[in-house]
Amino acid sequence: MREFIGFVKKEFLHIFRDYRTLIILFGIPVIQILVFGFVIRTEIQDVKIAVLDHSKDVTSLELINKITSSGFFVLEKNLSSMEEIEKEFRKGRIREVLIFEPHFGEKLNEEGKAAVQIIADASDPNSAKLIVNYTRGIIAGYNRELNLNAAVPYKIEPKVRMMFNPDMKSAFMFVPGTMAMVLMLVCAMMTSVSIAREKEIGTMEALLVSPLKPIQIIAGKVMPYILLSCINALIIIVMGHFIFNLPIHGSLWLLFFETLLFITLALSLGIMISSVAKSQQMAMFISAFALMLPTILLSGFIFPIENMPNVLQWLTYILPPRYFITIIRSVMLKGTGLAEIWQETLVLLGMTFIFIRVSTMKFKIRLEQ
Repeated sequence: MREFIGFVKKEFLHIFRDYRTLIILFGIPVIQILVFGFVIRTEIQDVKIAVLDHSKDVTSLELINKITSSGFFVLEKNLSSMEEIEKEFRKGRIREVLIFEPHFGEKLNEEGKAAVQIIADASDPNSAKLIVNYTRGIIAGYNRELNLNAAVPYKIEPKVRMMFNPDMKSAFMFVPGTMAMVLMLVCAMMTSVSIAREKEIGTMEALLVSPLKPIQIIAGKVMPYILLSCINALIIIVMGHFIFNLPIHGSLWLLFFETLLFITLALSLGIMISSVAKSQQMAMFISAFALMLPTILLSGFIFPIENMPNVLQWLTYILPPRYFITIIRSVMLKGTGLAEIWQETLVLLGMTFIFIRVSTMKFKIRLEQ
């Protein structure tokens, strides 16, 4: 029994001396509970909206103030015409537009009813439902306030219209997000594991005497994965279009360019991971933990970014899937062009250049060691 207790003590000491094991045992659960606790929220906050007020009377202004002072909505812009609505939605900044009919207050006082049109961006149907329900709730609350001391009941009728996804199909949200997740995981994980495997079995040492430059070695390693990932992306798009009726309103060439850019970025990230990982298992763990969870939780794939705490919102700016999902949804569902998504494209280009540069430098150091 004494020998067994000594053996158990030895195992405890072995675990406590290995910081990586301690991180897995205690660090990951703490991080997950914090991230899940802050990210998974059913309420909304700071949703950017626009207003097209044809009336501009006391009643419409009161209702607008009621909505914007609720803490759930932020007035981003006052529109002057119907033609601006789709243009603003394509920019991706606003999620909802409120349209007040002419003589809104007069109709409410004289006829007892008036209409407010609510137009929501349904490219993310779950968020659109929440936003519309919150808006309806505030309008209903304002309506009850008007009827407290009214001799004749007033009725403000919200008329809802969903843009870009009128049938509210959840596949319109999940297919672009799944495409980003699959490409990120497949490209980064397969590349990092492939190079880590060569380091493990010793074939990487043969490159030391090779006349090839580090950038040529990297290009040679990733070329097959670029082609295979492009085929993977094509399969996802074709299945989404023909099985789930996902539209492709934008340019196919732009869609192909953005997908190829994201694939290149993910592959360069995989090479950078391989320069840190000492084994295939380590490369796979880093790729899965550092890429899969952030892609699912913090990229806007499932949970709206504006609902997250400010710290997590700032963190999302360094995640490439955030920009790619925005691009894919905009091109496929809204038919936007490069003029509306140039900022996201520029960020992906910058990240790709940085990852390739760092990967090349680290790979060269590995070869020289």
